[in-house]
Amino acid sequence: MAIGGFSGTDAASTLAEFQALVASGDVHYFVSSGDGGGVGGQGGSDSIGSQITDWVAAHYAATTVGGPTVYDLTAPTS
Repeated sequence: MAIGGFSGTDAASTLAEFQALVASGDVHYFVSSGDGGGVGGQGGSDSIGSQITDWVAAHYAATTVGGPTVYDLTAPTS
């Protein structure tokens, strides 16, 4: 699932919807593009993509794989 699509402007799940997907085990990994957004871009600092990225970064440990940062959403840090 791309958060915000390629340009960061496509419709995306809300933060609450994304959190519910993670809690139910439907989403296991989050890949950050390295510029503060998830896969496909984030669409600005106030976008849903940025809210989701900030939440993921605050609650899960980051691992760099090649260039992108990957978060394992099955193992919260807080």
